[in-house]
Amino acid sequence: MDEIKITIIGAGIIGLSIAAELSKNHQDIVVLEKNTSFGQETSSRNSEVIHAGLYYPPDSLKLKLCLEGADQLYALCQEASIPFRQLGKIIVAQEASELFALEELFKKAQSYGAKDLTILDQKEMARLEPQVLGLAGIYSPRTGIIDTHALMKHLARSAQSRGVDLVYCSQVNLLQKESSGFIVGIQQDDYRIRSRLVINCAGLYADQIASLAGIDIDQQGYRLHLCKGDYFSYAKPSPVSRLIYPLPHTHYLGVHATLDLGSRLRFGPDAEYTSQIDYRVATDKVDKFYQAARKLINHLEKEALVPDMAGIRPKLQGPGDSFRDFIIREESALGLDGLINLIGIESPGLTCCLAIARMVAGLVAEILND
Repeated sequence: MDEIKITIIGAGIIGLSIAAELSKNHQDIVVLEKNTSFGQETSSRNSEVIHAGLYYPPDSLKLKLCLEGADQLYALCQEASIPFRQLGKIIVAQEASELFALEELFKKAQSYGAKDLTILDQKEMARLEPQVLGLAGIYSPRTGIIDTHALMKHLARSAQSRGVDLVYCSQVNLLQKESSGFIVGIQQDDYRIRSRLVINCAGLYADQIASLAGIDIDQQGYRLHLCKGDYFSYAKPSPVSRLIYPLPHTHYLGVHATLDLGSRLRFGPDAEYTSQIDYRVATDKVDKFYQAARKLINHLEKEALVPDMAGIRPKLQGPGDSFRDFIIREESALGLDGLINLIGIESPGLTCCLAIARMVAGLVAEILND
């Protein structure tokens, strides 16, 4: 049986970030990925937005890691020539009844550490984005977009250049505690390895991996709820040059307008809890998307809305539940010393990825007494 120092389960943006970070100070690292390449699920089916940390509660990991991660991500993009654009975002109050909530969001975001925010009145907003509909807005110039595939490719190459093994087509089906670590079983060829540390960043399946280790995922609050989001793109030139968001009324941000690096306009995602992994776009939602989009941007043509893609988020909160933070936890309290679980890493997980990796590196150093 092969012996490995550190096993990372999942080669999405989080697993790759952790592998790249740990490889700076550790040898003998393997990343196990059930798909044929990296980042084929949540990491490649999202809005590719670098968030500025406007929405998250104080003292939450989502806020702390988003603020840290955005700075780190912009710095890495410049250093490694990863394509990005710091476009800025406007959060729009569309009705008079939303103005107070907009002001409250502005004050809270400022007090929590979000940078360079300004309140726009209707005229100021029109000067920036003449086609945006609304009474006022919050302008966040720090928000941007990134080529997520290029980022993951860079992280994978960085990790591999320092000796990390990325092993694809390797679905974990066993995680058994031993006195000195874990036996990790791989479904393909019924293969087994012995690992001192295991880092679970399996995305949509992270709760299942935790369950393999013997954790009661309901008792611990680890059970994930899959939430599907469809996107529709706009088949004509974009009438906006920034990201345009409605004022959120729940923990769901609402259908918003984003741009990709080719300036293609896209609307989404919506939010629909599901029990299965299905990436087909529900084409019958076009009217729903049009009605939401036309409240944000003037002169849109319904006929130009075309199905684009769908993604699925691994949410800890179920329908109607209150805010749930990321779970990033070393599990010695459960008798599973050497296991680090990362569960519910949805938005702003992309923005947080480098900060999450540094946090996990700190946990690893404590376990190994480095």
